[in-house]
Formats: sequence, structure tokens, C-alpha cells
Amino acid sequence: MKPFLKKHEALVYSAVGLVALFLVLVAFNYLASTAPVRADLTEGKLYTLSGGTKKVLKNLQAPVKVKLYVTTGEAMPVQLRSYAQRVEDLVREFKSTAGANLVVEKYNPRPDSEEEDAAQLDGMEPQQLASGEQFYLGLAVSQLDRKQSIPVLSPARERLLEYDLIRAIARAGAAERPKIGLMSGLPVLGERFNPMTRQSSEPWVLANELRRDFEVKPVNMTAQEIDKDINVLLLIHPRDIDEKAEYAIDQFVLRGGKLIAFVDPYAYFDQAPGPIPGMPGMASSSTLPRLFKAWGVQMEPKVVADVVFASGGGQRYTPTVLSLNRTAFARDDVVMAQIETLLYAFGGAFSVKPAEGLAVSELVKSSPNSMLVDTAQATVSGDGATKSFQPGGKNLPLALRLAGKFKTAFPDGKPVEKAAKPKPAPAGEPPLKESARDNVVVLVADVDMLQDGAAVDVQEVFGRRVVVPSNGNLAFAQGLVEQLASDDSLLSLKSRASAFRPLTVVREMEAQAQAQYFGKIKELEDELQKTTDTLQKLQKGSGAGAKAGQILSPEQQAEMENFRRKVAETRKSLKDLRKNLRQDSERMVFLTKIANIALMPLLVALLGIGIALLRRRQQARATAA
Repeated sequence: MKPFLKKHEALVYSAVGLVALFLVLVAFNYLASTAPVRADLTEGKLYTLSGGTKKVLKNLQAPVKVKLYVTTGEAMPVQLRSYAQRVEDLVREFKSTAGANLVVEKYNPRPDSEEEDAAQLDGMEPQQLASGEQFYLGLAVSQLDRKQSIPVLSPARERLLEYDLIRAIARAGAAERPKIGLMSGLPVLGERFNPMTRQSSEPWVLANELRRDFEVKPVNMTAQEIDKDINVLLLIHPRDIDEKAEYAIDQFVLRGGKLIAFVDPYAYFDQAPGPIPGMPGMASSSTLPRLFKAWGVQMEPKVVADVVFASGGGQRYTPTVLSLNRTAFARDDVVMAQIETLLYAFGGAFSVKPAEGLAVSELVKSSPNSMLVDTAQATVSGDGATKSFQPGGKNLPLALRLAGKFKTAFPDGKPVEKAAKPKPAPAGEPPLKESARDNVVVLVADVDMLQDGAAVDVQEVFGRRVVVPSNGNLAFAQGLVEQLASDDSLLSLKSRASAFRPLTVVREMEAQAQAQYFGKIKELEDELQKTTDTLQKLQKGSGAGAKAGQILSPEQQAEMENFRRKVAETRKSLKDLRKNLRQDSERMVFLTKIANIALMPLLVALLGIGIALLRRRQQARATAA
């Protein structure tokens, strides 16, 4: 036996070592599984819940049931399997935080099974493959008789997955629908009969959409107090608002009410009749002068023109009607993360120096290649819209969020009429001077974007009225209301990191070239004016009459030829500029694609070759030794 052990001593020690290592690993895994320690090593912290989510889960007062419907096996597309696992992992993380108050049930709704019947009863929507097979990936949350369903969990909303799930849980746990106030100078809720216009109007699509999820309570534009049961106030186009109504909004914000205000320097869809029949009317405007001043916000009575986000082409080219895309949005914001496009028509911009205690975050902004134009030029299109365009070189805030502790805009208390004597405030209800805790106010410098004409397409299909969103305008307004009407804990949630990475270098090159382009136009216009003045002086100095003025002198002819030559040279430079811009942009896009597609495989190949050469050299040295 001893000779055998000596002969196979190394083998025996190796076997014993492997068994010991296996036992150590088993023991370590067992101890680690019982220890309440978690580590998220993923980039972007995909499995780390935000503070707001944890607060909602820990504050659940009664058990909430989460039914997760996930088709397993070959029926689930390969590209969705990892996302389905991501959903399961996140729900499991919710469970570990909420404890017994969150009950998670997983179902595999196979065809013609009881699980499929349950999925359909819970509102899950089947998705179909090209082969005709159906699969499910959805979730239902319920507490007592309250239910919230997400019929389809789409990878397109992965950045909002945590927000969508925790919002459904918070809604299912709420006993009543949130109540919001709607205060507007426009007939957003519809109008039975207007004696001035002798017309009636239907409610805006926005109003109908809000009524599906909230209890909407009208608030008069002359209201002197906002009801206590309203926690969110949607203010749309407060034209000609008086001091008392602004005071009511001021006190509403100070007591903790959340405000979403859509104002506008040029409300295109709200035009007063012209003074003479047949003449065009004047567009109205709206602002909150006293509140804006107290918050450190200004909005000039001008309209934003932006050549990067301009709409139309040719003679319909309109830089004041902005077709905004994802590059104009704050992508880390929960509301903006789900918006793809916005139509921002004849809207204004803010300038902000937030008051003490307030912080500002921009939700929507223009490109640096933008400027403010007078309202008289708001609807000018074509060449006339760019004749005097001079970009400011900086982003203009179009929508922003103010957060923090607000101070009153009425330090002397409730405003009273000058002829009346001030009345003391009722006992026990002194005017608020400052908010007790942090609050949120959202400001948007455009009202037209909410109108049906700018937000939706209404079609008649087989006698039915079908409304199709033409952009993200309504989703933007609904998202703001939904976020502020939810639990305060949800306000801190942000979307996960985005995989969308725009070619910012290319956009900056285009903006820079456009600035040169419009600079050339301005230079040409100045030269034209200068030459015209010179011609007038020459004609006046010659003392020629009206008829003789039609014949150009040699000096005038020389000046005209000089001007024409300069025009031709400028046009050629503009043509070369556009050509160089196109070539530079195409070159940058090509190099970017090469870097994204070919660079990593090339580095891996070079690394493999380097390792192979190193090993061959080591083998050669070992052989030589």
C-alpha cells in the first residue's frame, strides 16, 4: 500500500485538494445565500433600486399581488428572453425590499391553458410570431378590487421599467383616483354655447385623456382660492390673469400643491377677431408676471426660431414651428424618456436665475442655432424667415422644472382693490410666506402644442371618430400630470442610462456651418443695402429727372457690375460651404461607423496575434534552454 501511495502521491493530494475546494465552495455559497448582502456590479446599476422605489415598497400597508405572465420555451423570441429575465430579476428585487406585503406569482400562459385564460382576464395582450405562435410578456398588479395592468412589457421602454412597475404598484395601492384641477383661459373642457362666437366646442382630446386616469375638477380663472382637495393644478394659457388669481396659485404652491403651467407669448390658435371684418386677428399671449418674478423666471414676448428643428421646406420652411426630437430632451427624466417627438409651434423661451432655495432643470431646450424673433415675424416662412437670422449660439430653455422651497410673490398678503380697505385675513388662516417642504413647479412656454390641431389627427373610420396622436405632445402633458399626481416618492425616479448616442459632433459641425451660412446671407444683405444707397446718391447727385433716372451712368453701371460680381462670388462661396459641409458630415458618419463596427474586432484580432507571437517566443526560448 505504501509503495502505491508513494507512486501516486501527487495524484492523491490533488484529488483530496479538489474535494476540499469543492466543500469550501459549497459552504461559502450556503453562507453567502443566508447573508443579507447584495452587490450590483452591472454598469448603470441595473439592479439597484432608487430611493423612491424603496420608499413606496416599504410603505405598503396591505399585501399587493404581482402576477407576472411570461411565456417560456421556444415560443418566446430569443431577443426577448434576456429582457424577460431582466423583468423577473427586477420584480424579485422588489419582493426582497417589500417583504410579505408584495406577493409575486409567475405564470406560463401556454395555449389553451388555464394560465392563458387568467392572462386574458387580467388584460394581457398576446404577441404573435411570424410562425403564428403567440407569447405573453406582461404584468398585472392588484390589491383587493383595484387592479393595474401592463398588457405588454416592451424592451423599447426598458429605461422606464422600474418606473412603470412601481407606478402600477402605487396606483393599485391607492384607494381613490388622483384628483387634479384644470384652470384655463381656453375651452379645454369644451363649451356648450359661447354668445360671443355663437359657437359650441367639444372638449379637447387632452381633456378626454386626462379624465380616463384622473378626476378632473374645473377651476375658474377668477378663482381666489384653490380647493384643498386638489394636489395638482394644470394651468393652460392664463391670459389676462389678475392679481387675486395669481395669489390663489401662489398660496396653492406654498401649501404643497404642484403646478404645471403652459404659457405662451403667441397663442396661434387663440386669435381675437380683427377690428375690421376680413382682417386677420391678433394672437393672444399669457404669462404669470408676479409669480415668475418671485421665482427668478422671465419670458420675453418673443417667439423661438430654430433652424435645426425647423419644419417644412422651400417656401413653407418655418423655423418658428419646431419639430423637436430626442436630442432636445432631458433623457434622464422619466417624463421625457418616453417622448420621441414634440411639435412646438410658435412657442417662447425662458431665461432663469432661480430664486434662493430653488433649483432648475431643463426638460426641453432648443439647439444653439436658435434665436428669439418678434411676434410680428412669428408666422413668416420661406426665405423671409431667414433673411435676418442671427443664431444666439446657446440653448434656450423651452420647458423647465423648478424644485425646492418656494417663497411667496405677495409678501404683503392677499391683494385688494385700491378703492377698498384691506380686510384682515380670517382667524387661523394667515397667508403663507414660504413652503414648508420642497415642492415642484413645471413651466412650458407653449400652449398651441396642446391644441387638437397640433397634437392629434382625427379621422372618420366607418362612421367612428378615431383619434391618432401625430406626435408626443399629449403624452408629454399626460406624463407631467401623471408624475406629479403620483406618490411624492416617484418624483425622484429617473430613467436608466440610454443606449441612444446621437452624433453630436456631426450636429455641431452642421450648426457651425449653418451659422457661417446665415452670416453670409446677412453680409450679402448689408452689401445690397449699401449698394442701393450708393445708387440713390449717384442718381440724386446727377440731378436727373424721373425718366432720365431709368438710364444708368457709367459710374452706376460700374457699381452694378461690381455688386453683381460680389453676388456671384458669395453664391459660389455658399455653394462651396454646403458642399464642404456635406462632405465633412459624410466623412464623420463614415469614420464613426468604422469605429463602432470595425474597431473592436480589429483590437481583438491584434490582441490575439500579439498573444500568439508571445507564446511562440516563449516556446522557442524553452526549446533553446
